[in-house]
Amino acid sequence: MPDALFCHCRAGFEPELAAELAERAAALGHAGFPRTVRGSGFVEFIGEDAAQLARRLPFASLIFARQKLLRLAELRGVDSRDRIGPIHAALDAGIVRDRDGAPFGELWVEHPDSDAARPLSGLARSFGNALRPALRKAGWLSAREQPRLPRLHVVLLAGDHLVLGRSHPGDSAPWPQGIPRLRMHPQAPSRSALKLEEALLTLLDDDQRGELLRDGLTGADLGAAPGGWTWVMLRHGVRMTAIDNGPLRAASFEDGLFESGRLEHLRADGFRWQPAQPLDWMVCDMVEQPRRVAERMATWLREGWCRQTIFNLKLPMKKRWDETRLCLELFESQVGKPVQIRARQLYHDREEITVFARPR
Repeated sequence: MPDALFCHCRAGFEPELAAELAERAAALGHAGFPRTVRGSGFVEFIGEDAAQLARRLPFASLIFARQKLLRLAELRGVDSRDRIGPIHAALDAGIVRDRDGAPFGELWVEHPDSDAARPLSGLARSFGNALRPALRKAGWLSAREQPRLPRLHVVLLAGDHLVLGRSHPGDSAPWPQGIPRLRMHPQAPSRSALKLEEALLTLLDDDQRGELLRDGLTGADLGAAPGGWTWVMLRHGVRMTAIDNGPLRAASFEDGLFESGRLEHLRADGFRWQPAQPLDWMVCDMVEQPRRVAERMATWLREGWCRQTIFNLKLPMKKRWDETRLCLELFESQVGKPVQIRARQLYHDREEITVFARPR
């Protein structure tokens, strides 16, 4: 029977995710407690009726979780000569089969993204290749991948320690471990471009990407240099104004982007500049105190200078969940009108979270 939530996270941020899960569960009236080890790359939330909590706590609302699973079983002391048998037994004991077909559409064998668990990547691949046909033969896994059905996750914590979990495609990350595999474009001005690319994949849904990333829209990048976020938005068709007293990396903006009228670089202070007319987008990845950034971003939405924004909040070394909650509450209150907010610590983030916001 499902007995816990199992969430992947960035190694070192387990206390932040544990605090977030505990606070959100308590607000929903669910008793329980988080369990984790610093550096493990995951947090488990143990409590009554974990399945109901999973339904009431949508993945999209979580900030420090990369992936959310409903834990079905924990298997310890598994014999390396037969890992498949205990998985069959655990599924038989805890899952009610649907007569209409296999209960799972995909199998993901993965491991936490931590120093201790990364050596398990080879075992995860080889074991997945062996387990997949065995589960299909036993009727647990559909003969072909069915992305609309729940996924079965086997998380390797050690060679003899496995966690079985279930995720629903509409309430989880669409990548193993919750990590999108993005490749650095050779022309990108900086690695920060990957942060914005991931944010657009993670914080916007398919319809929003089609609506909000297209030719003819306008945007500004505050604190743009050397130009990574500006470059990403240009590649999505948005006409950009890059605001920074420092230079852009010129080699990344070849092919006539400066001359085409789609890119303008203004040497100005990103915290003081404001547009002459409303823009569709404002993006910001400035290294500044998170509360100061939250207040300035709220001003942009409150004054109608942009229709939506993506920005980063650089977190302190301590009390990062408290600072996150405070900054988001401050931002929402200062916008002064109903606002949609999605925030996540991305794989390409470090000591920060990324926020997408727009008025409702």
